[in-house]
Amino acid sequence: MNEIRDEVERVLAGLALPDGGDLFSSDMVRALSVDGGTVRFVIEAPSPEVARHMEPLRRAAEEAVTRIEGVTSASVALTAHGPAEKTPPPSLKFGGHAKPQSQPMNPPGVDRILVIGSGKGGVGKSTVSANLAVALARSGRRVGLLDADIYGPSQPRMMGINKRPASPDGKTIIPLHAHGVTLMSIGFMLEEGKAAVWRGPMLMGAMQQMMTQVQWGELDVLLVDLPPGTGDVQLTLGQKADLTGALIVSTPQDVALLDARKAIDMFQTLKVPILGMIENMSTYICPSCGHEAHLFGQGGVAAEAAKLGVPLLGSLPVDLDTRLSGDAGKPIAAGDGPVAQAFAQLADRLVKDGIA
Repeated sequence: MNEIRDEVERVLAGLALPDGGDLFSSDMVRALSVDGGTVRFVIEAPSPEVARHMEPLRRAAEEAVTRIEGVTSASVALTAHGPAEKTPPPSLKFGGHAKPQSQPMNPPGVDRILVIGSGKGGVGKSTVSANLAVALARSGRRVGLLDADIYGPSQPRMMGINKRPASPDGKTIIPLHAHGVTLMSIGFMLEEGKAAVWRGPMLMGAMQQMMTQVQWGELDVLLVDLPPGTGDVQLTLGQKADLTGALIVSTPQDVALLDARKAIDMFQTLKVPILGMIENMSTYICPSCGHEAHLFGQGGVAAEAAKLGVPLLGSLPVDLDTRLSGDAGKPIAAGDGPVAQAFAQLADRLVKDGIA
């Protein structure tokens, strides 16, 4: 047994360290034991940083000891003396002016980019975006959801997740995930309750970052939840990205359709195809008596879609549970029931039509 121990020490003394000396004389070998033909010991590096680079040496030591006559097995562990040095995470600066680029700011690996617009706030566009993303994910599609409403991001609340994304190098952004959907929102980058008090150039810079610096991965479709109106975010995406097309969400009443027409005109000006319209809050069914009422009118979105020559992709009811689910961070499309089925049918329509 002593002969084996002496031979182990001689073999370890023959393993050179990168910075000079050898493994044994550098006093890194700890707890050396020989039990019959079994040899065990620990290599203790001076710091965790040094230990990260010593795995090849640990393997070489284990293999060399195993070849010694009389040794049947060798077990070598690698450890480090002292705590790891704490390295602060890289600082990710968000916002700022956009950088010049020669190519469209389309994320690599993303097959389709669909922007979801309304022209008017309050028609449920963000609710439709969140639930449509979940419904598409449940149908088997690889889905991303970008909350592009810089001033009023709502997807963190609706999708039930709100933490700052990681950045391994201060440039790349690792998106978050919820309900099978890959997520990014300006709301993740700001403290809750803090406003983004930014002018147009900073909005453009933020959009460029969320499109090009986020590791979206391989996606079948990226849904972009646009802010209301026809402002800087819409112009930036329409001019700087190669968009598959736009989906227009509206409620049936004339006031909503007036603004929806402006959004449609903007996309047509930017040469972004209008792929269809979605009627939200189309009907209300009383949970007590089952009576169906059209609170915001009837047929307006269908008539507008026919005038444009684009399909009416679906009609979604107004429903209390939809609002409660969104506030609770559990999109109603993630469950069962009539409204979840309505979103599932909308998702199936988009897939069958080759839109998503």
